[in-house]
Amino acid sequence: DAEAMAGAASAADVPAGVAFNYRFVPAIQYAKTLIEAGELGELHHFRGRYLQDWLVDPEAPWSWRNDAEMAGSGALGDLGAHTIDLARFLVGDIAEVSGHLRTFVDERPIEGGETPEASRETGGETRPVTVDDAYSAQVDFENGVMGTLEASRFANGRKNDHTIEIEGSKGSLRFSLERLNELELLREGSRGYETILVTDEDDPYVDHWWPPGHVIGWEHTFVHENYEFLSAVAEGGAFEPSFEDGYEVQRALAAIERADERGEWVAVE
Repeated sequence: DAEAMAGAASAADVPAGVAFNYRFVPAIQYAKTLIEAGELGELHHFRGRYLQDWLVDPEAPWSWRNDAEMAGSGALGDLGAHTIDLARFLVGDIAEVSGHLRTFVDERPIEGGETPEASRETGGETRPVTVDDAYSAQVDFENGVMGTLEASRFANGRKNDHTIEIEGSKGSLRFSLERLNELELLREGSRGYETILVTDEDDPYVDHWWPPGHVIGWEHTFVHENYEFLSAVAEGGAFEPSFEDGYEVQRALAAIERADERGEWVAVE
């Protein structure tokens, strides 16, 4: 489906895009400029994880996100797709992956229903969980960077921790969505990381918002995304992330699933 959509968008020759809004966090845009300027040197490692805990309770009710036919996959597609997009945006295309998927709770009560234990005793309705609750993967990028990916809806104490870490020969950086106005940066010659508050007027997008130090929120990433898309429409240009970018993410997700099924490294194809 993603391949067909990418082809249709290309043939139509109109702006089309995928809502990978985390590209439009000012700190992520700033990280991109640092990498492109060579501030980190030759990249060696990419580490991306997306951790939540909203399904830790086995009595949490079933929803469409627990159904493979409606959701496609679980933590892999819901959360991992965002991490893979940032990996491609910041580092490059992925060549090969390993994969490990796990479902911790096999069935859940329907909304307003009984617990799974009570339902089994009384005949109350539960529905099966047919998606993964967590995944992990190793990644070999085409440019030789070594990567690890992880996402979970069972990471107790984590609410929306989307963390990116990149290490290079001259420096490193770290970012967490739970502190989206900050970027931790290790510069060449420094003894440790410094925390940069990415809220200055010359930071990406921030000149449209508040005075320095007045932070923006998650919702502003969608404003930035919409601004870029509407600008592409008005100017007749291209928008990124494109449908082709979405297709490439889907290829990587599918490869991780194949790797899990086969128990071996597989190529992204």
